[in-house]
Amino acid sequence: MGLLGILIGLGLLILLAFRGWSVLLLAPAAALVAALMDGQPLLASWTQIFMPGAARFLAQFFPLFLLGAVFGKLMDDSGSVTAVADFMSKSLGEHHVMLAVVFAGALITYGGVSLFVAFFVLAPMAQALFRAAAVPRRLMPAAIVLGTSTFTMSALPGTPSIQNAIPMPFFGTTPFAAPGLGIIASIVMFGFGLWWLSRAERAARRAGEGYGTDTVSINAAANDEIIRERATTAREFDPAEIYRGHHSDSAPSLALAVLPLAVVIAVNLAMSLAESLALGTFKPPIPLPPIEIAQYWHERYHRDPGHRWFRSLCFSLFAKAR
Repeated sequence: MGLLGILIGLGLLILLAFRGWSVLLLAPAAALVAALMDGQPLLASWTQIFMPGAARFLAQFFPLFLLGAVFGKLMDDSGSVTAVADFMSKSLGEHHVMLAVVFAGALITYGGVSLFVAFFVLAPMAQALFRAAAVPRRLMPAAIVLGTSTFTMSALPGTPSIQNAIPMPFFGTTPFAAPGLGIIASIVMFGFGLWWLSRAERAARRAGEGYGTDTVSINAAANDEIIRERATTAREFDPAEIYRGHHSDSAPSLALAVLPLAVVIAVNLAMSLAESLALGTFKPPIPLPPIEIAQYWHERYHRDPGHRWFRSLCFSLFAKAR
């Protein structure tokens, strides 16, 4: 009955989450359903098992969520994500719009850019390409998801996604574990997904279906409350933040735009091979300027216990990097 309770709890969580319920409320409720089906005491299961486990998960992986969101926003504000997307669209052109969107999404997410940052930056590029090539806009989400949320998220060796990073301490693996199986799975995902998109595009052209009409703007989608709630509970980024901050007036060159992505992949590989190849780390031979990192908060939250814990967690994270 315990396994059945877990399956029922997960099913209810997925069903109600897609209907707009907050995952922050559904997660403890699903845990209580599993405990009830297993005949466990509900209060003890909630206070002694679920809540400590949720707190440990947050404390262990919050730095990953935080730095991933900051890196994604930095790549967006600097114009690097846009530069990569523009290069893909110009290189492949109107005759390979599906491939251009998939490759652009794959490159930036494999380099560590937040998933929702990629969504809202790639969407305008995809709209322009699909409209020029008269490809139905209904296929645009599938093309973006194939590039950002399939093989670069869970299969390609070395991906810095949370789906790859979270199981590592439990299995004692590295981001590049099982590279052969990962490459094979990536080829299968990429090949099947691109085949399906091409098949759907050909069918739409035979039926005379054009691009269609845009019913919702990107700005409206980014500020939609349901989308924001699902994004901030399921991932690490609030879509409404994508249009805030100071965006660069000019996009960097392609080499400069790809450089941070290459550094993430190279550091990821070096850290994965450090133990097996007996690699060592050394301080840089030249003095580097210090980087000032500060926290700011409203005075009404100065004595709030939860906010104080959050601030101390951020402080301890960056204090270790001194």
